[in-house]
Amino acid sequence: MSVLYGAEVTILGVGNIILRDEGFGVRVAEYLAAHYDFPDNVQVVDGGTLGIELTQYVTGTQKLLVIDSINGGAEPGTVFRFAGDEVMEHFQDKLSAHEIGIQDVLALLQVTGKAIPEVVVIGAQPYDLEAGVELSPGMQALLPQIVDQALQELDNWGITYKAKEEAEEVDLGRVPEENVKAEVGRL
Repeated sequence: MSVLYGAEVTILGVGNIILRDEGFGVRVAEYLAAHYDFPDNVQVVDGGTLGIELTQYVTGTQKLLVIDSINGGAEPGTVFRFAGDEVMEHFQDKLSAHEIGIQDVLALLQVTGKAIPEVVVIGAQPYDLEAGVELSPGMQALLPQIVDQALQELDNWGITYKAKEEAEEVDLGRVPEENVKAEVGRL
């Protein structure tokens, strides 16, 4: 199995950004990458809706932090955290492509003897899953809380990071490809 990135710690934002709040995990990952410098052993990955293809990004990872829009059947804005056995229990009831993909990735790594020793999933119940790329106002308001929670997970793992002196502007109302095109246009 070819591995593109063998980082010890992976922060993986997943979701479908064209369904508003469904893309919450991707938006949190974009924010983290734009505002924080992480050591070389930490990678931030926009997993989008890749599914089983995520295997190449997480094989060899020792600690995996998944950030996602979580349909836990709760009130919109409810914050969730799953760790250990709770992670696979959470994914048992999921139907979206990226969540089935993560479950498959974790199961594949388990049966091949390459299980990730520590997996934590954090996220929030979405407000709006209609078509559109901008997060709902409720999810936008939750973004700082989930960023703080992600940083707390890294603190718990002993990962050092620092805020960038000049944080990059990230337009959370654009698809990532448009952000890349805008960046290339400035070069």
